[in-house]
Amino acid sequence: MMPRPWRVLIADDHSVLRSGLKALLDNHGDYQVVAEAASGLETLELAEALCPDLILLDLSMAGLGGLEALPTLRRLVPQSKILVLTMHEEPQYLIEAIRGGASGYISKKAADAELFSAMWSVMHGNVYIHPSMAKYVVEDLLPEPEAPASQDAWHRLSEREQQVLRLIALGYASVEIAEALNISRKTVDTYRSRGMQKLNLESRAQLVRFAVRSGLIQAFLDTPLE
Repeated sequence: MMPRPWRVLIADDHSVLRSGLKALLDNHGDYQVVAEAASGLETLELAEALCPDLILLDLSMAGLGGLEALPTLRRLVPQSKILVLTMHEEPQYLIEAIRGGASGYISKKAADAELFSAMWSVMHGNVYIHPSMAKYVVEDLLPEPEAPASQDAWHRLSEREQQVLRLIALGYASVEIAEALNISRKTVDTYRSRGMQKLNLESRAQLVRFAVRSGLIQAFLDTPLE
């Protein structure tokens, strides 16, 4: 039996953008747009009535905005994942959205592939923040590792360990990395464990912070997917 598609509520006050997103998602077998909202209040009403799996939430809407709606959405539909899709890339918006309960934060300028990657990530229980935005606020959101790794430590990793950890830092899941590198998921986990141990890191959050602080994040972004 095929799994049902994830049910999506699009909340944005621009009808053209909503139509474009609906067409994009409806053509993807994993997603089904069940409703569209043009305001924060309409988003609350539809979310409570439909209990969607995923809410794509704009921050700037007439009346009640996305940031203001977030706490109420978390109370009304705690099971729904909320991915902020916005034109705002300023750190304060990102901080407030994540602290308000958003599962992810992505720019409207992002490519379709990144949007699907972000949706897949949050639907599997992760928090998705593209490193190009996370680097501005990572100091405020993430704890300091007890013994930070150095850039020299990164260059002592094997090429495959670097490939796997780079993709992890960019938000890719193990199954996506395995497919991209043509290796098994178990092998991905082995390279991840080995590389993280060499860097004295314990989580993806610490890995992103390490990449930001060591100046590697731009190289991660500029290097094409292997």
